[in-house]
Formats: sequence, C-alpha cells, structure tokens
Amino acid sequence: MTQLKTEYINVNMGPQHPATHGVLRLVLQTDGETVHECEPVIGYLHRSIEKIAEQGEWQDFIPFTDRVDYVCAMNANWAYCHAVEQAANFEIPRRAELLRIIMGELNRISSHCVGLGTGILDLGGYTPFIHLLREREFINDLFEELCGARLTHNYCTIGGVSFDASEVWLKRCRVFAEQFKKIIIQFEKFAMDNPIVQKRLANVGVVTKEMAFDYNLVGPNLRASGVAIDIRKQAPYSLYSEFEFDVPVGKGIVGTVGDCFDRFFVRVQEMKESVSLVLQACDKIEEGEIQSKEVKKRIKPQEGVYISRTEMPRGETTYLIQSDGTSKPYRVKIRTGSFTAASALPVAAKGMLIADVVALISSFDVVVPEIDR
Repeated sequence: MTQLKTEYINVNMGPQHPATHGVLRLVLQTDGETVHECEPVIGYLHRSIEKIAEQGEWQDFIPFTDRVDYVCAMNANWAYCHAVEQAANFEIPRRAELLRIIMGELNRISSHCVGLGTGILDLGGYTPFIHLLREREFINDLFEELCGARLTHNYCTIGGVSFDASEVWLKRCRVFAEQFKKIIIQFEKFAMDNPIVQKRLANVGVVTKEMAFDYNLVGPNLRASGVAIDIRKQAPYSLYSEFEFDVPVGKGIVGTVGDCFDRFFVRVQEMKESVSLVLQACDKIEEGEIQSKEVKKRIKPQEGVYISRTEMPRGETTYLIQSDGTSKPYRVKIRTGSFTAASALPVAAKGMLIADVVALISSFDVVVPEIDR
C-alpha cells in the first residue's frame, strides 16, 4: 500500500492581518492547522528613527520618541528625557517628577486597556474591548486637558515637564482612579473569569522561566513566567523608591505558569498597582517648579556613553546614548520589550494551532514601532 506523502504549506499571517497588532508579518509553515515553524518578518514600519536622533539637538528628538511606542507615548517620551538628564547630570524638580509618575502610570493603564481589550477581541469577545476603550478615553481626556494631545503627547521635557497641573485636574485624576478600581473588578468577572477566555488562554504558549531568560524577555512577559523583575523596584528611577507597590507575577491559576492566561493576568494586576501609584502621587504632590533651572543653558552632556533603563508597559526600555560633547547626540540606540518578545515567537508558536497563534501574539502585546526603528 502506497503511503501518503504530505508537504508543509506556508501561510502568511500579516502584515495586514488585524491580529498581528500592526504591520507584523508571520510566515507560518503549517501541517494542516498545526504550526510547524513561525518566522516573524519585520521592517514594514522602519523609519530610521535612531538615525533621525543624530540630525538635531538633544531636545529636538523628544517628539520622535512618542512614536517609539505610540500606545504608551508618555512613557516613551519620559525614557529618552531620563537618559539625557542622567548624561547631563540634571536635577529634576520634585513636582515635575511626581507629574511624570502620574502621567506615566495613567499611560500604563491606558496601554494595558488597549492590549487586554484587543486581545480579548481577537478571541471573539467584543464587550470587554468596548468597556476598556471607554476607560482609555477618560485617560485621553485627562491628557488632552493637561498637554493638548491625546496620543503623542510631547509632555516630558529634558529637565521636567512642559505644563503644570491644576488642583481641578488632580481632583479629576483622583476621581478617575477611584472609579477605575471598580472597572478592573468588573473586567475580571466578565473577561478573566469567563470559561471560554480561560480555555483559549490556559496552557497555551507556555514560556518557562528558563526560556524567558534565554530570549531576554522583559516586563509583563517576563513576570508572567514567575520572575519578579521590575526596574521600578530593582533599579528605581525618578521617585519610585518612595512608593509602595507590588510586582505581580504569573501563578498558573487556571493553567501553567507562563502561559497566555498568565500574561493577561499580570497586566490586569499591574493596572491595580498603577491606580495605587497614581493616588499616592496625587497625595504626595506639592507646590514647586516643573522645569530644572539648569536647562536654561544649552544642553551639552560631557563626552561619553550613557545607559538609562526605565519600565515601560511592555517592559524594560534601555537607551544607550553617546555624546561627543556637542549639542547634538552622536549616537542613540533604543532597546525595547517588543523586539525581544518578537524573537521568542518562533519557539513559543511551534506546535500550536493557527488559531492559538492569535492568542499568543495578543498575550505578548507587541507594538510594531518598538520592533521597527
């Protein structure tokens, strides 16, 4: 009897596929519905942003940093400013630092709302997406009132922030934070406790602690594998050392530690911690300057190479900047969480069903501008 001979079929997922969350292309080598190989193809959004940094003065690059990750532009803005401030040895006013923490944590909540909402939407759940998008709009309203922008903010400056917050704005911020506590509980009930969501995510795309280290995963993707590493705790910057907050990790509540469910779970718990941080910062804020007086002179860090690490919603973002002592950067290199997450996709996707690849990408919460620079 003649044996049947089968061949693998290459299937393109993206770059226009909505589940790839941007112009990310995955070439899937499949055996029926099973994925044999998964190859990420990047470059569709390359803008040479690091080279652009070398063309202007240090402060000229700030608006471009918003585009490194437009879903959390405030944090991306802050990461670059923090790097230059360390290089130039600027002292940042306390009020400015607290405003940065408020805005950064609000943007972390906003970013996770998008990641979790679209993730559940990819699995067929429409209602959670609408609920979380509504909360994101409240945050965008707060951003617009303070700095005039809803998506790319250009709020942080080298040495502080560009606009001060009024007492009315801070009161609205507190009201939103208190209200959002109830929304998180509601989201957990109708999304995370949903048996369909659990079956789609539990024991799917398991990333062990060893694999997470091998592929240099960071942020929620690393913490979901049971590793409690958060730059805000391990290497505190700004005023984070003064704040009380926990670092959520994956626990394998409905599946295996490090699966897709844990990556969703960690982001939900992180939103709770961000709400607490916003309220703490609002309580700590005091009168004062919002811009360092040292910035009045031209920014010229001493010649050398400087490294800065901050915790963005997709994990640790490292800026390596090189100064030649002039008013222009000699070199700017950005290392982001989505880039390392994309490198782990081929291993995590091997052997799963095509439908589960959608859940895997959603759980990694990659944003393509962080990959293509």
